[in-house]
Amino acid sequence: MSKLRLAIVRQKYRPDGGAERFISRALEALGSEQLDLNIITRSWQGTPNPDWHLHICNPAKLGRVSRERGFAQAARACWEREKFDIVQSHERIAGCDIFRAGDGVHRVWLEQRARIVSPMQRLSAKLSPYHRYVLQAEAEMFNSPTLKAVICNSDMVKRDILRCFSLNADKIHVIHNAIDAERFQPATEATRHATRQHLKLPDSATVLIYVGSGFERKGLKAAIEALAKSDRYLIVVGQDKQLQRYQQLANRFNCLDRLRFVGVQQDVQPFYHAADGLLLPTLYDPFPNVVLEAMACGLPVITSTGCGGAEFITAGQEGFICDALDINALSEAIQTIPALSVDSSMGEAARRRIEPYGPQRLARSLTSLYQQVLKTN
Repeated sequence: MSKLRLAIVRQKYRPDGGAERFISRALEALGSEQLDLNIITRSWQGTPNPDWHLHICNPAKLGRVSRERGFAQAARACWEREKFDIVQSHERIAGCDIFRAGDGVHRVWLEQRARIVSPMQRLSAKLSPYHRYVLQAEAEMFNSPTLKAVICNSDMVKRDILRCFSLNADKIHVIHNAIDAERFQPATEATRHATRQHLKLPDSATVLIYVGSGFERKGLKAAIEALAKSDRYLIVVGQDKQLQRYQQLANRFNCLDRLRFVGVQQDVQPFYHAADGLLLPTLYDPFPNVVLEAMACGLPVITSTGCGGAEFITAGQEGFICDALDINALSEAIQTIPALSVDSSMGEAARRRIEPYGPQRLARSLTSLYQQVLKTN
């Protein structure tokens, strides 16, 4: 049997990115004996797998719209020239066979963002050439006759697509991200103590962790405001250009001394091990990997109705779900999460919930989908 020539389209391939981790976990599980894997990208960071074929499409760009449009045209020209069996795009480019909606629906993100920005910023977004381009590219892609399947990593995104576009529901496949529950393990007393000591966190404190870059979208403002009403501590893993603004906000709410801003971390696991729960009141997030990682580490999760990860949580069992801007509900959830040293039952339930979602399950789902798509080619 000849190998399946699969092309993955990702404009900027970063090994630590959510989409890339989805790709690498799936592809490693699928195995190179079945696949001839091609990556169409503008730039690659890190060391590529020697079995993968790189196709660099890096046309000149002048601004964001030029960057998006130029890459879309170059990528499409590449896959038309190479005649791959299946083209799976992680970018909004019409003409692909499969689109993975890892970033959700742009229109829904703009709707959610409109809840927290000024009227002037809302008008600016409406008139923005970049947002208009993305909305148009998204519509063209979902309406393209060549589109055979859409991969969503949550039911939430499937509902968003069906609300915003006239796509046949049979084309939309919910395939959840994979988590390596062997790698991500609950803390031992020693690992918990070591990281807490390093971060100058009291052993007796109840500590939450927030993981994500792009603090506006991921809800750090609401997290700080809700935390201020409690005696809890918060570890903030991630980066943002406006970092100082969030530190000033915490200072204004008199809780800066209970926050630990640690920046981006190559290995987040020790920081999960210092925590008793994950706090992620994200405005709009299809399904962040950090939810799975935290649950695998035995942490209950407080997240929002705008997070696809919420569908892995039954309130009071594996964590709590609130509206991203409901500070009182968030604060109540923060105060309800117990220290793991006192009661680990929610954390244990969280880990049980994610255990079935290993790489092999993801590989089986993708293999099945690819076989369906090949039949329609």
